[in-house]
Amino acid sequence: MEEGMMNLYDRVKERFALPEVDIRTYSPLALAFLGDGVFEILVRTLIVGEGNLGAGNLHGHSAHIVKASSQRKLLEAIEADLTEEEADVYRRGRNAKSPTRSKNASMADYRIATGYEVLLGYLYLQGRQERIFELVDLGLQRTGLWRRRT
Repeated sequence: MEEGMMNLYDRVKERFALPEVDIRTYSPLALAFLGDGVFEILVRTLIVGEGNLGAGNLHGHSAHIVKASSQRKLLEAIEADLTEEEADVYRRGRNAKSPTRSKNASMADYRIATGYEVLLGYLYLQGRQERIFELVDLGLQRTGLWRRRT
């Protein structure tokens, strides 16, 4: 496959010679760990793309979007648009038992945010970057958590 056409996950696997793994074998918390990073890099890219801000401003804008209560809003804004498979993945993540919990979020926000991150991690491992962009964009539009500059 041409380098520009490969998704990021496939490029990482190829570059670092990672073995093929059935994503159904990953625990929900492993998917959430990965999805958290995917969401964080996407949000940071949006924030930096808006202009050259100081580090404190960058962090503040990013933290507002990636916190658990905001992820809950994003998920709730797109839940009706999820496929049956995506909804099942989200629910599996939401229902996962975590050994820790956020000190700055309610348990309900934390569980829903975990489900959202599991969904993003799952889509990433499937190489479905466009679907990630579509769902995040839709959620951001519907919640108003981030607005494109025109």
